[in-house]
Amino acid sequence: MATLLEMAKEIVAAHALTAALTTDQLIQEIHQIYAVLQQLEAGTSSPESSTAETTTLPSLTIKQAFRTNEVFCMVCGKGGMKTLTRHLNQAHGMKPTAYRKEFGIAKSQPLMSRKYAETRKQIAATMDLGANLEKARAARKSGQGKGKSKKQ
Repeated sequence: MATLLEMAKEIVAAHALTAALTTDQLIQEIHQIYAVLQQLEAGTSSPESSTAETTTLPSLTIKQAFRTNEVFCMVCGKGGMKTLTRHLNQAHGMKPTAYRKEFGIAKSQPLMSRKYAETRKQIAATMDLGANLEKARAARKSGQGKGKSKKQ
């Protein structure tokens, strides 16, 4: 039977293969997993209660999470991303609305880096996507669209 340290090492190694982690994050994760394994072995804590405690406390503030060139996940602290939506769904099984509600993030705050959001706004303005949206809404309202709306 493997020791607790060996099990913690294997768990962290498996996670490190799928996610880019800094040295500090690796060390922190080893400590956390080892502590949880010790608690499980001693029977003092269940895995559900320890994971619930770690997910409710944000690892970053909103100001720290949304930077100019990158965003950080407030659940796990992972950074270096341009947008959070895909990470939230894949890593945490979480929808953006639930993420916003859990951490008190305003709807006006995009879940992406400031520079990436600005680039997307410029592209939309260049392509005149706002005008296209208005035309589609007007056509839908007048019933000239491909199909009538389902809300009727």
